[in-house]
Amino acid sequence: MSVVAWHDDDRSRLRLWLRMLRTTRAVERQLRERLSAEFGTTLPRFDVMAALDRAPAGMMMGELSRFLLVSNGNVTGIVERLVADGLVTRNPRDGDRRAAIVRLTENGRSAFAAMAAANARWIDELLGGVTAAEAKQMTAILGSFRSQWEDRQ
Repeated sequence: MSVVAWHDDDRSRLRLWLRMLRTTRAVERQLRERLSAEFGTTLPRFDVMAALDRAPAGMMMGELSRFLLVSNGNVTGIVERLVADGLVTRNPRDGDRRAAIVRLTENGRSAFAAMAAANARWIDELLGGVTAAEAKQMTAILGSFRSQWEDRQ
């Protein structure tokens, strides 16, 4: 049986990862609870609507799933429920029923705007102990890491 030799740098990175994971899970749990209580919706529905809000011309289902880093099956179920609720439309692209473009409806844009404003307030509250300068620094550090990590794939 081999024993892993830990160096101080290794432990620091491990502690950082665990801290980021715990923080992310705690914030996400709060957002899920608040979205459910205030808007009767879920975080995945919010995420789909947020992606569509950034793409006013709409997105193909495959683009949407790649953007959200989830399977087509996950997105399809969420989109079907959003269509049923009148928050998004799904229309064939160029008459091809297999290729659908998904867009927010006016009701969807209005509902998302209210949710996004509340979400921004909640994030400010939940991360209130972080100064603007610290947030910018942490964002830059994580952005640098993400760029290095994505280059390896």
